[in-house]
Amino acid sequence: MELEDIINQRVNKIKALRSKGTDPYPRKFAYSSSIGKALADFAEGKSVSLAGRLIAKRAHGKASFGNIQDQSGKIQLYVQEDVLGKDKFDFFADLDIGDFVGVKGELFKTRTGEQTVKVTEIDLLSKALKPLPEKWHGLKDIEIRYRKRYLDLIANKQVKDIFQIRSKVIGGIRKFLDDRDYLEVETPMLQPIPGGAAGRPFKSFHNESDMDVYLRIAPELYLKRLLVGGFDKIYEINRSFRNEGISTRHNPEFTMLEVYTAYADYEDVMNLTENLISSLAKEIKGSLTIEYQGKTIDLTPPWQRRSFAKVVKEMFDINPDDEASQMVKKLKLKKPALDIKDKFTRSQVMKIVEDLLQEDTVSKPVFFIDYFSSLSPLSKTRSDNPLLAERFELFLGGMEVANAYSELNDPQEQRQRLEDEIASQDNPDIKKIDEDFLDALEYGMPPAGGLGVGIDRLVMLFTDQSSIRDVIFFPLLKYKEKDE
Repeated sequence: MELEDIINQRVNKIKALRSKGTDPYPRKFAYSSSIGKALADFAEGKSVSLAGRLIAKRAHGKASFGNIQDQSGKIQLYVQEDVLGKDKFDFFADLDIGDFVGVKGELFKTRTGEQTVKVTEIDLLSKALKPLPEKWHGLKDIEIRYRKRYLDLIANKQVKDIFQIRSKVIGGIRKFLDDRDYLEVETPMLQPIPGGAAGRPFKSFHNESDMDVYLRIAPELYLKRLLVGGFDKIYEINRSFRNEGISTRHNPEFTMLEVYTAYADYEDVMNLTENLISSLAKEIKGSLTIEYQGKTIDLTPPWQRRSFAKVVKEMFDINPDDEASQMVKKLKLKKPALDIKDKFTRSQVMKIVEDLLQEDTVSKPVFFIDYFSSLSPLSKTRSDNPLLAERFELFLGGMEVANAYSELNDPQEQRQRLEDEIASQDNPDIKKIDEDFLDALEYGMPPAGGLGVGIDRLVMLFTDQSSIRDVIFFPLLKYKEKDE
């Protein structure tokens, strides 16, 4: 049957129900518990009132079986004509897979031991006009799965499990930090000047204020204002935006954790990061060993520390004070197959280098330290070598998962570093200095360690997913007017 015929058939059913005084979209239904709780607390003869989507239906003469499902699980229904009466029994027979129903009845076990509801009352709660993916296996097209995530969640239980783990990761982060006296805060997503990270922003315009505004690329500069204001331990689970490419590891809208600890440095933050992620693994996976894309990763602290500057010197003969053109020549010499343009900036060259280093971090957590100061404008430099920053990046499963600094709090040096940074940019939207941030620093910011963790990538690791799109409910896709 064609989709249009199915929809017309169901529209006619709605008309028939309304002609009999039945509302196919009633306002509420009082249920006694979730299906999962009813199964967990199962007792034969117990009266229950449950609600969910009808996902299966089987007729056996004057008795029928069905299954309903909610967020917590599914349960079998046993419907008898001599219990419900002919009208209600026929009403059940006329329901379609995908309809939401509410049932009342008693729990019992069938001869095969299946936990079941012997239905005494049944009501339609919402009529579905379109059929669900056929036989629960009809949703295979990747783009349709992302575009119609609601169907993906219905058809594929493992997808729902991924997002339940995502929720546990975020909840676990909050508990870990709250238990250590960190305060959760919120900072602006609309900013007059984008800053706090390297990235191309999304630009908009605020009519009332007659000014350009930008979706934030990072909350960092506002969180540091709160350190100035006297908050010593703060964090934000934030949505940030970068008007850049889409890949298996990048979505223009993404979720970050940022944590700031006054009177600490990046060494302290390394310990915090190890403890946070290893505790999440124990809580969510039940072990410090996780499997990711066929590799076993041992998260037992302490994790390996490696000098980025040393590795880059050994592999490519690149020095922290090399000009961009020198870096390009050295990288081309060692990796002639790479697509490296002569006009690449230091940051672009180092991004390629970083991608090459990730290949060696698939099966073990690695903190890369000693990043070049020229690539770290918001970080303090090492006291024994100003060409290197007190900064680390954490790589897990071959991905960068976290980035942290000993935060630069000298307002004069910070101004110079930001001026040097924006001088190398060619985008006018990011060739601006946040003067209010620098003004705040002039009132004094305590020494602090700052941490950023990519929550989407962390969820990828804990759910063994190779694409960031599989851990974001609604990844960005090109807009379509209607189904083709």
